[in-house]
Amino acid sequence: MQVGVFIPINNNGWLISESAPQYMPSFELNKRITLAAEKHGLDFVLSMIKLHGFGGKTQFWDHGLESFTLMAGLAAVTTRIKLYASVATLTVPPAIAARMAVTIDSISGGRFGLNLVTGWQKAEYAQMGLWPGESHFHRRYDMLDEYATVLRALWDGSECNMQGEFYRMEHCKLSPRPSVPIKLICAGQSTEGMKFTAKHADYCFSLGKGVNTPQAFAPVAARMADFAAAAGRQVETCVLTMVIADETDEAARAKWEHYKAGADEEAIAWMGGQAAQDKRVGADTNVRQLADAVSAVNINMSTLIGSYATVARMLDEMAAVPGCGGVMLTFDDFEQGVEAFGTRIQPLMQCRQHRNIAE
Repeated sequence: MQVGVFIPINNNGWLISESAPQYMPSFELNKRITLAAEKHGLDFVLSMIKLHGFGGKTQFWDHGLESFTLMAGLAAVTTRIKLYASVATLTVPPAIAARMAVTIDSISGGRFGLNLVTGWQKAEYAQMGLWPGESHFHRRYDMLDEYATVLRALWDGSECNMQGEFYRMEHCKLSPRPSVPIKLICAGQSTEGMKFTAKHADYCFSLGKGVNTPQAFAPVAARMADFAAAAGRQVETCVLTMVIADETDEAARAKWEHYKAGADEEAIAWMGGQAAQDKRVGADTNVRQLADAVSAVNINMSTLIGSYATVARMLDEMAAVPGCGGVMLTFDDFEQGVEAFGTRIQPLMQCRQHRNIAE
């Protein structure tokens, strides 16, 4: 099982809470986290792209860096770890994204991949005059299909002359080409999103579910495998998971209860309002899960809470799910969390015994 880190490109990571660690994003912070992940033999880091925060008392995600430029900087200071940027496809034309990706491929020596984001939060794009209208909710994967087709055509070296509904290309070429095939990721969990992923992407990123229920994502992995098989491809699921660990189960649980007690209800309510704007039946299940009031303090992602040994055991259980290709981890405190994972959790994981961990 691959292990990656969803690095904190926006403020306060993934805990919408006044009692959680409060910090601003910076290149130096993300560099320290990424270098620690590389030191401990982790496989990748990924940065999201969010362009409008949720506000509230914590100003949640109101402060953020840009994904491509952050990953270019990290590419220059790392040597082994894989680096994934996220592109907000409503903001960057595919031919430019293709060239930016090739540039970071060159900087990193072939360690770059790209997460394609269709854009579900209207406020992110309306503020810049880039929201296409309400039709985008049900046409966004049609648009993304053309976007990915342009990327692949340019990276593969063929001339792109697409005359599509969303993109019109005329003798468009790209050189140099990538040094290795660039991996694509998509996180859509709707039927449209999974069909797109099965056709174009290499990995499906999925929100895990629940607290200390490491295999709750299994139906999503099985569904993704079915879509991929129908498309004649193989796509692995990578699960977004928060780790809150300590010396004992009780100490870790106390942290979690403390964070929940400080939930920023104003920011959580704003997120829910944004998600509710897509009123379609069967709308993207990822978005619905994000805005669920049950455990919105950590955006309703899978959360593993316990001692280092308990968390290691649950990660091994996660790895045993058919179709699981990896986990993408977040932490309450990223610098402490990555170090604890590398020194206290990973050595106990049976699914990571093949790694040669640096001292």
